[in-house]
Amino acid sequence: MINEIKQDAQERMKKSLESLAGAFAKIRTGRAHPSILDGVMVSYYGSDTPLRQVANITVEDSRTLALTIFDKSMIQAVEKAIMTSDLGLNPATAGTTIRVPMPALTEETRKGFTKQARAEAENARVAVRNIRRDALAQLKDLVKEKEISEDEERRGQDDVQKLTDKYVAEIDKALEVKENDLMAV
Repeated sequence: MINEIKQDAQERMKKSLESLAGAFAKIRTGRAHPSILDGVMVSYYGSDTPLRQVANITVEDSRTLALTIFDKSMIQAVEKAIMTSDLGLNPATAGTTIRVPMPALTEETRKGFTKQARAEAENARVAVRNIRRDALAQLKDLVKEKEISEDEERRGQDDVQKLTDKYVAEIDKALEVKENDLMAV
């Protein structure tokens, strides 16, 4: 019983960490990376389709992404989707290739992105703490139903707290890496 609760809590905390990594990928640094365009949706024959499904995204150089569109009639729609996304990018079309230059980050935008990264990290910490709260409540219920002893509950609580500390430390480490990445000139 206790092991199942700990296992469930660990899996959920791992998902919170993965979600944080996805959120960090959307916060752009000064370098070009295909994951920056992951959230961009293109209107493709009436339905919204992820950009990756209508174009091949490659890194041309450290500050430029190159998109090769599969369907030539989609070039205008892809260009419009990138412009209307909240990424602040201005694509340039050259035949069948769309180039997306990454604007250099100013000190102000770096600080804004750092603040955004800290907020995402705090959301992940809150999610991990909520998972801890749920696991502790499940342990208390098991004691009430007399399925485990209070000593077993205390050991279970200690294990859940160790898991929580481990994942919060991983979140802090990921945030530190992202902040250093953002503030590097």
